[in-house]
Amino acid sequence: MKKMTLVLFLVMIVPCHADNAVPHLPKQNWSFNSAFGTFKRNELQRGFQVYKEVCSACHSLKRIRFRDLKSLGFKESEIKTIAAGYEVKDGPNAEGEMFQRKALPSDAIPSPYPNDNAARATNNGALPPDLSLIVKAREGGADYVHALMNGYIDPPAGIVIEGGRHYNQYFPGGQISMAKPLTDGQVTYADGTPATVEQMSRDVSTFLAWAAEPETEQRKQMGVKVMAYLLFMTVIFYFTMRRIWRDVKK
Repeated sequence: MKKMTLVLFLVMIVPCHADNAVPHLPKQNWSFNSAFGTFKRNELQRGFQVYKEVCSACHSLKRIRFRDLKSLGFKESEIKTIAAGYEVKDGPNAEGEMFQRKALPSDAIPSPYPNDNAARATNNGALPPDLSLIVKAREGGADYVHALMNGYIDPPAGIVIEGGRHYNQYFPGGQISMAKPLTDGQVTYADGTPATVEQMSRDVSTFLAWAAEPETEQRKQMGVKVMAYLLFMTVIFYFTMRRIWRDVKK
């Protein structure tokens, strides 16, 4: 009797889980995923543009400084121009007061809000997460970010969306506070690439993957050098061993 009750219980709850299950994340072919993979500079620069013109209105990028953008292929003069477009709080001055000044390449990219409470008040109580480590913080990494940007659809029948929320099939629970952030043609790429939702989501996902670990390429290059060194030394040690022991009788 107990076994039958357990079976009936499982049969009853399985459909509920299936209805609310998050779809499998579509796998993307990222240039940086393989052991020898690298970032494409044009994708990184376009991704930064999407972040700057769209995402930065709500999301911070606290771990990245303007000078880090050199890794994206920007020249120093371009980085100074980008930084000058922002203002940061500095001080105190000689009178003991804080003041606003134009950002310098050495400054961190400023947050759109002065504090978390201000961010929540502006977003109906929701706190937009900092995007510095979002690719590492979410299961699926860049695939998750890309899927989320493309996952806004009409809610299935029977799903009631709470006030101020939106339906996204790849967000756990389906209901997300962030409205659909991207629309076709929302930005104008300098290289002429069509700014479709798919392209922008791919570019910004690549940029955020870089932001989560700016030293990725250097780490991989060092890994290749270390493996080559170990392989070389293994060969040297092998022939050295053969020479030392060649006259020793078994």
